[in-house]
Amino acid sequence: MPSLQAPLLTLMSIPSPSNGVWHLGPVPIRGYALCIIVGIVLAIWIGERRWVARGGTAGEVSDLAIWAVPFGLVGGRLYHVATDWELYFGEGRNPVTALYVWRGGLGIWGAIALGAVGAWLYTRSRGIKVLPMLDALAPGVLVAQAMGRWGNWFNQELYGRPTDLPWGLEIDVAHRPTQYLDVATYHPTFLYECLWNLAAFALLIWLDRRFRLGHGRVVALYVMLYTAGRGWIENMRIDDVQLNDVLGLRFNVWTSIVLFLLAAAWFAWSLRRHPGREETVRTREPEGGRGDEEAEDAGSGAAAPEESAGRAPADPTA
Repeated sequence: MPSLQAPLLTLMSIPSPSNGVWHLGPVPIRGYALCIIVGIVLAIWIGERRWVARGGTAGEVSDLAIWAVPFGLVGGRLYHVATDWELYFGEGRNPVTALYVWRGGLGIWGAIALGAVGAWLYTRSRGIKVLPMLDALAPGVLVAQAMGRWGNWFNQELYGRPTDLPWGLEIDVAHRPTQYLDVATYHPTFLYECLWNLAAFALLIWLDRRFRLGHGRVVALYVMLYTAGRGWIENMRIDDVQLNDVLGLRFNVWTSIVLFLLAAAWFAWSLRRHPGREETVRTREPEGGRGDEEAEDAGSGAAAPEESAGRAPADPTA
């Protein structure tokens, strides 16, 4: 029954939101921004639990976020503008639009790089070792990235090649490339990356529990897992970027390859040089004395052996 084929395919496809912005009075509420915010909140929550399980003090991840999140947002935007500068500084363009973050355009590697700088500045000021902190945070970053990809769904951007698969993503004509104006459904690369990131998160948590990873190896595995997925997903995308073809591959694919190799090298070096996990997560006690929990233990006069050695008790969520 050919007459039913098109309606059936439409029924089985994934619709895109007709509108990604809602107004609460004069205040615009943007789906893209909400996804980023939800991701950040989840990353902080997961990181806080993991940090405390590793021997850190509750509240330190939330404090770190005050440094790392603004740095990360600036870094993500700078990376995007640097790799697609013609969108903002070419002929007939308005450079001010480079500041319009709510329209989309955050490069993950710029966000990670400057976010790590913010984390380093905070940990140095508090006498915290940066590698244990980054190892605690890395899995939650995968969840934040998974949530952030739904912002691309609201903006109808960064989708893949045309497809007639049942999970094809419907894209409005206004958001389609000129060469595909007659094609209605595309690979939902935002969904592929979301699912990949969540699967990588689960695997990373399991590996960390099983092998008690330390000295930056959780971060290295995070980079390896993410880039392995990002490489093949990136190759599916059809959006036109300034560095679209470098020796036959998109620039972000090359970035993924290079970072995967660097992370693998760091993992191997760290495993050989520093087997096991750090004995302590601090270079010095925080200003004002020990954490609240340690102070309570000292007051009771009965600190547990692991705690007295500067290590947190074993926690199955670590």
